[in-house]
Amino acid sequence: MSEIQVIAEPGVPQVIVTREFRAPRELLFRAYTEPDLVARWLGPAGLELIVNQLDPQHGGRWRWTHYDADGKGYVFHGLYHGTPTPERIVQTYEFDQQPGTVYLNLITLDEADGITTLRQNTVFFAVEDRDLYVAGGMERGIRASMQQLDDLVTELAKESHS
Repeated sequence: MSEIQVIAEPGVPQVIVTREFRAPRELLFRAYTEPDLVARWLGPAGLELIVNQLDPQHGGRWRWTHYDADGKGYVFHGLYHGTPTPERIVQTYEFDQQPGTVYLNLITLDEADGITTLRQNTVFFAVEDRDLYVAGGMERGIRASMQQLDDLVTELAKESHS
């Protein structure tokens, strides 16, 4: 429906992603909090995602593993801060191959006139950590994920009207 906007200003330890979806925010919230739905959209094409743990409540843990074609796993994990709601999800994020590099992710979902605007604000402790995130192909993965998320919520919206 809409073009994704990815802002990573030089020297600022933050990445902001914004995208509109022609779907109710409840469907986007489900896509972020139901393991079977997360596995259908998160990550670049060509990687399989296994949701190892997803406990969307205050202090709850999440963990998933992306597998490449050779079977190599890439593990990501974190904690929820505050109980996720259809308006906002706050979580930490860590990649096992970069232990100790933790960032904070705030996802907001604002709905108006059948359009939900997703804004993801990712904050890092250091600009160097943000730069590693960007250099690691972040934008390609986010763009692919957001398109797959759009495909998923479009499908879910059609199913709910059937």
